[in-house]
Amino acid sequence: MTTRTAKKPTTTTYAALLRGVNVGGSRKVPMAELREVLEGLGHEDVRTYLQSGNAVFTSARTDADGLAREMERAIEARFGFAVACLVLDGARLRAVAEACPFPAAELEGKQLHATFLSEQPDASRFDGIDREAHLPEEFRLGDRVLYLYAPEGLGRSKLAEALARPALTRGIDATTRNWNTVVKLVEMTSD
Repeated sequence: MTTRTAKKPTTTTYAALLRGVNVGGSRKVPMAELREVLEGLGHEDVRTYLQSGNAVFTSARTDADGLAREMERAIEARFGFAVACLVLDGARLRAVAEACPFPAAELEGKQLHATFLSEQPDASRFDGIDREAHLPEEFRLGDRVLYLYAPEGLGRSKLAEALARPALTRGIDATTRNWNTVVKLVEMTSD
């Protein structure tokens, strides 16, 4: 007699990054309600980090873009406004952290930022930015991520303003996190 045990499906741990929520009192997405939305989509081990739209969950699904689109529809249905979502697995987050061209360990978390991009832009989009004029601030384009060194923080960064111009991000969903958040999300998505 052969006994068969059901195999548990392999799951992946993802981070969902919501763009532009809970900023300045508008586009409110309470984290407890976001967790409910994600659980309602069938995701497990749902956790949130801070109030700025970061969630970590596990799913048997492997299509990060499909998960993001599904999440966007569910969030709009629940809260009544559209929110761009980027979904990245733990391996992708680790790769972003490991590829950082700046000395992350030597900088304060508020000085270094990663802007996650839904697709890879052509580097020529950024040719019009006068890099010398923004020093000591600097940016580097990575694999679907833009790294920004802003020694005085993002709120005072003229380079961040220049990089946020609609012509540079046209057709691309983008959302920025400081390095402390990037490191925490890497930790939360590590298997």
